[in-house]
Amino acid sequence: MIKAHLLVVALLQIVPSGPAHTVDKKPDECGFASVYSSASETTASGEDTLPDDFTAAHRTLPFGTIVHIQNFQNGRSAVVRITDRGPFIAGRIIDVSQVAARALGISGLAKVCLTVTWIPVGQPKKAN
Repeated sequence: MIKAHLLVVALLQIVPSGPAHTVDKKPDECGFASVYSSASETTASGEDTLPDDFTAAHRTLPFGTIVHIQNFQNGRSAVVRITDRGPFIAGRIIDVSQVAARALGISGLAKVCLTVTWIPVGQPKKAN
């Protein structure tokens, strides 16, 4: 189980394979990232999210979308998969899991830019 989890984490850090839309590599959105609580919870996509999963919440991107996040305060980055909706606080554009927050070097809020790198086939760039 742990080996499978580590494989998923490793795969999320490289370009995903399989059918997808091609997406520009320029930043799609900039603003503040915040950190999910450390508790496991069921997300809007129906998945159980654990603090050690490279996942995130975004208001409009389709579930399963892969997003590259760049922290402008320290230059660090992480790749996450959208599994939930939020954040619902003005000025915040994404909530990241605990492990993604550690990779980004943030513990509260940080100025970031998002680049969508992969969207599941059949999904629009923005959710309805």
